[in-house]
Amino acid sequence: MTTLKVQRRNMETKAKKLRREGYVTGNLFGKEIEGSIPLQIEKQEAERIERECMKGSQLYLELDGKTYDVLIKEMDYRPMDHQILEMDFQALVKGEKVHSVAEVVLLNHEKVKSGVVELLLEEISYEALPENLIEKVEIDLDGKTAGDTIRVKDLPIATAEGIHLKTNPEETVVQVTEVHNAPEEEETEEAAEE
Repeated sequence: MTTLKVQRRNMETKAKKLRREGYVTGNLFGKEIEGSIPLQIEKQEAERIERECMKGSQLYLELDGKTYDVLIKEMDYRPMDHQILEMDFQALVKGEKVHSVAEVVLLNHEKVKSGVVELLLEEISYEALPENLIEKVEIDLDGKTAGDTIRVKDLPIATAEGIHLKTNPEETVVQVTEVHNAPEEEETEEAAEE
């Protein structure tokens, strides 16, 4: 499992100043932690975690010589350039269920036979023990055609052992709809023949 080294943040230093100095701010909270622990994370490390993990990922957090088994609860970005600004972590407690999300990842987009793929649900909310956490749900689009619909109940997470869904199982995750610009395609074909 991925490990991230973090430092305890001095709250007298403003977040803007820390960001200028190359840090991302964050918080660690959990049932066995009083209040929360403010963190500062080296920007390169935060960006590495952002590439390797996602909201709902489980990892180890090293702080003051202690290792915490944590869940990424939130990642906040600056809207203009998608720079990561803050990461929040929940310390996991063995034997205690935690609320999390699994990110929906679409595979084989180019193998859709007909229609346009619409992703209607980017993450699926659920509750599970730390050992049953699911980071992502992959949906293979190979062979899908216009009219196909995939609901939460159609995915492996819906029947996975130890997973209690919070998202409605009837909710549509992906649908493939008809393409409505057919006349333009005909014109392009005619132009290509000339």
